[in-house]
Amino acid sequence: MLRSDLIKEFQKKNPELNLSEIEFIVETFFKTIEKALHEGKKVELRGFGTFFVKKIKEKYNSRNPKTSELIYVPEKIKVRFKTSKKLKELINDKT
Repeated sequence: MLRSDLIKEFQKKNPELNLSEIEFIVETFFKTIEKALHEGKKVELRGFGTFFVKKIKEKYNSRNPKTSELIYVPEKIKVRFKTSKKLKELINDKT
């Protein structure tokens, strides 16, 4: 689902709001999540899942798969997502 699809769906369910208000709400929602992750906080959306950041250690002896030369990979921070039990059950429901 794209951001534009999300906005359209939101507009269908809330016809009293105009497009600019909906775009502002969606943008604020995502910016708030981005800010929290940037600060190293976790973001928990009950019934959906949890976003969190994880530090990946630096590697001194990695190989470039194309040339097989040894390379240094610096430490980095990655965003991870863990689904909630409720979402897992909803996705795996076969009925």
